[in-house]
Amino acid sequence: MNFTKSIAIIALSGLLFASCKENKTEVKTETASTETTAPKVKKEIAPENLQTASFSIEGMTCAVGCAATIQEELTVLDGVQTAKVDFDKKLATVTFDKTVQTPESLTKVVQATGDGKTYKVSNMKS
Repeated sequence: MNFTKSIAIIALSGLLFASCKENKTEVKTETASTETTAPKVKKEIAPENLQTASFSIEGMTCAVGCAATIQEELTVLDGVQTAKVDFDKKLATVTFDKTVQTPESLTKVVQATGDGKTYKVSNMKS
């Protein structure tokens, strides 16, 4: 009986040790990839070229996944100064350089986010 308990304890300890070691490796990998990513420097936009567009987005199901993803996709575009997506109001407001982006290009980016079929833009006002 003691021999069986000893084998079980050794097997469990080995499993626990191996699983903890794998988690440490994953954390190191994530940290390393985060440290190597340099922030993108945005070009200054002339005040006379600033334009703001507001539009409705249908198809969002959550604030963290949908709205945050769309906001990030818009924010990283060249010529976009700010982008704010409000999940509760289903509304996006984007301030951009009208010589680089257009309301139509912003619409295409939103609708292409995800699987390309989920999000629909309407009521574009600029």
